[in-house]
This record gives sequence, C-alpha cells and structure tokens, in this order.
Amino acid sequence: MAHQKSKVRTFERMGYRQVQRKNSRNKKLLLKEQQKWLKNQGYRNLGWDNVIALFKKIREIQQEEHIKSLSLEELFIEADRIGNKYLDSKEINQRNLAIAQELNQIADIMDNQFPDHTVEVIDYAQTSKGKRKL
Repeated sequence: MAHQKSKVRTFERMGYRQVQRKNSRNKKLLLKEQQKWLKNQGYRNLGWDNVIALFKKIREIQQEEHIKSLSLEELFIEADRIGNKYLDSKEINQRNLAIAQELNQIADIMDNQFPDHTVEVIDYAQTSKGKRKL
C-alpha cells in the first residue's frame, strides 16, 4: 500500500516555521504595550491557525501605526489611490477633469474676491552706513 505525501500547507507562500519567524521578528518591532495586548488577547505563535491569526493581527497593528504617522496630505493621497482602484481609466480621467474645472472655478472666485495684484518687496538686507569692525 503506497501512501501519498501530504500536501505542505503554506500561508502567503511561507511555511509554518517561516511564518513563526516572521511573527517573532515583527512582534519585537511593536511597542511593549502592543506586545502585552497581543498576549492578553490570546494571540500565540504556536499552532497553524494561531500563527496565521497572529500574523494578520501584527500586520493590522503595523498598518494602523503607519496610517497614524501619515500627514493629512499623505492621507488624502492614500484615499485617492484606494478610490482609484475601483475606477477604470476613463472614469479616472473624467474625475480628474471635473476636479481641474472645479479648481479653476475656485481660483477665479479667489481672484475676484482678492483682486490685489500688487507685488510687495521687502528687503531684509542689513545696510549700514559705516564699516563694522569684527
């Protein structure tokens, strides 16, 4: 009786031990409070299902930290990128055209409300009548 070799389980192209090692490395990069929270919530790096759950939770925490570190401009860019995933190129071009037209209208309104086009020059150079001795 010939027995078949069992199929090796993988998660994101990694075997069990590789996922465990990656979890250990990434967990060490988290804050101590986050590590304690993971432990208190029952996330373990032992057992296939536990290892995968820990991997996903660590990734989620890292993404949250990344989002917290983004500036407002970077958040808008990220939101735009995510929104563009669900549009085809024609819809993206139409949306960009609509945004450009809206920005031009806003610029025209600003020019009408603040028509002052005079340029003011301020000279901050130090001018002295005599020579200074250093």
